[in-house]
Amino acid sequence: MSKRILASGTSDLIGQEVLLMGWVNSRRDHGGVIFIDLRDESGLVQVTIHPDTKESFELAEGVRDEYVLKVTGKVIEREAGLVNDNLDTGKVEVVVGALEILNKSEPLPFSIKNEDENVGEDVRLKYRYLDLRRPKMGHMLRRRAEMNSLIRSYMEKNDFTEVATPILANSSPEGARDFLVPSRFKPGTFYALPQAPQQFKQLLMVGGIPRYYQFATCFRDEDTRADRLYGDFYQLDLEMAFVEDGEEVRQMLDPLWTELVTKFAGKKLKFTEFPRITHEVAINKYGSDKPDLRFGMELIDLSEDLSKTEFGVFAGALKNGGVVKAICVDNGASLTRSEIDKFTEVAKFAGAGGLAYINFKDGEVQSPIAKFLSAAELEAIKSKLNVKDGDAVFFGADSLGVVNKVLGTLRNEFAEHFKLKDSNEVAVLWVVDFPFYEWDDKANKLDFGHNPFSMPKGGLEALDSANTDEEKLAIVADQYDLVMNGYECSSGAVRNYSPEVMYRVFDILGYSSEYVDAKFGAMLNAFKFGAPPHAGAAPGLDRIFMILMGEDNIREIVAFPKNGSGMDLMMNSPSVVEDAQLKELGIKLG
Repeated sequence: MSKRILASGTSDLIGQEVLLMGWVNSRRDHGGVIFIDLRDESGLVQVTIHPDTKESFELAEGVRDEYVLKVTGKVIEREAGLVNDNLDTGKVEVVVGALEILNKSEPLPFSIKNEDENVGEDVRLKYRYLDLRRPKMGHMLRRRAEMNSLIRSYMEKNDFTEVATPILANSSPEGARDFLVPSRFKPGTFYALPQAPQQFKQLLMVGGIPRYYQFATCFRDEDTRADRLYGDFYQLDLEMAFVEDGEEVRQMLDPLWTELVTKFAGKKLKFTEFPRITHEVAINKYGSDKPDLRFGMELIDLSEDLSKTEFGVFAGALKNGGVVKAICVDNGASLTRSEIDKFTEVAKFAGAGGLAYINFKDGEVQSPIAKFLSAAELEAIKSKLNVKDGDAVFFGADSLGVVNKVLGTLRNEFAEHFKLKDSNEVAVLWVVDFPFYEWDDKANKLDFGHNPFSMPKGGLEALDSANTDEEKLAIVADQYDLVMNGYECSSGAVRNYSPEVMYRVFDILGYSSEYVDAKFGAMLNAFKFGAPPHAGAAPGLDRIFMILMGEDNIREIVAFPKNGSGMDLMMNSPSVVEDAQLKELGIKLG
């Protein structure tokens, strides 16, 4: 006999005895007959208890929502007028022969059966074990397991070997804060939970593993966002030996993205062949290094067209070495004054002083700035941005960096407002050729732009020929990001496997060889014994799954996430530890 709730093909079970276990979804008493909708992860089935089964009937009278029951009974066909077409099992019911209460439940803090009930996230996370009983959450976890199985099959089909790497590791500069773990055996020293298995997977390449992968748990002390979990997250970590060009990695992975989007998620692809866009083009064309290409709205440079403009804001920006760029918003002339004011605040928050715009409506030019622009300039704007009647053009005038950021932010906000983001479509692309170094405004110095373990294009020659900060900022790394619908979903790179190059990339930032040896000694020593060229990537599984499932909040697709403040409300962590534990570790709190 089955212990699961009866699935959709229940007609074959009519007349058979079954054993069911599950939770009470609801209980109804109709004229001396008790009906219970019993639920497990596969669905619901109605069980019926008649008074002639005296012991079971008496127990059923005391049953409440979320009691755990064990039921044995016979499957029968419902009468024609009692069929429930809203249930897969709606044509049958189970007439109870014996009923046992396996466990009782206290009144719930929120409804399990009503998924439309507005429950605060902190309440849901505090009682996450109850939240997981909701059909949506159970569905998420099962689908995540299906995705993992598909990925594992793909990796094995492509001759990757799954290898687990250590969780207790050393601290290394990966771009975020480490979680540190004190050593009891060596007081005053610390392990670090790995931000990524970067060094270990490169050492596997040296060790002769041709293709490695794992579902790696990574730890980063970063601020939370709707698309980023706090503390720990999972990535498909992979590396390939004897690879000198990142395109080989990208081509190996592209069929996986196609399969996940179309076959697993049942969504359509914006592009059947995924574009490769350089970091420079992405920033200048879309104002972002992770552009959402489900819609257009490209940033158009008007600096040359407006080089002789008499409009003070534009002229001032150009005089100071800046640019004037614009985006055309389809049907943008329909925006109300209050809506434009809201977008103006968005622009200011992104760094703009204000927001200039022109409406092209009913054959007329409507704008507070139109009177400052010549007919030729207005025509150039209209022509270059392919403006149609009813469109609006929004401008940015400042330094190139500020303008790209402002218009890139507005581009995304306008797409949200005009519902241009089709949740059933996925735009996959690769952004390539990232700057090796970037300028840290807070520290007022150069820093690594992405990953210190990447290979700069041109190798040692490119590093040695860069003397000024400007020349160093022009160095490009063979680094690449996978982007889906405006989210960064993977980083990757051709790795630096040369000790000489490794010392030099750190030397440019003022780090001594002793520092490099202390941080990366094991890897550098290994590279001295015949390291092959290698490259890899690290797709973020949580974020990719979030996109495929059409969710906006990553905490909706994880079993036990922390809240926006990094707290686990269910387990009450982080928490205070006993003084004896701190003493054993040689730690004193200030």
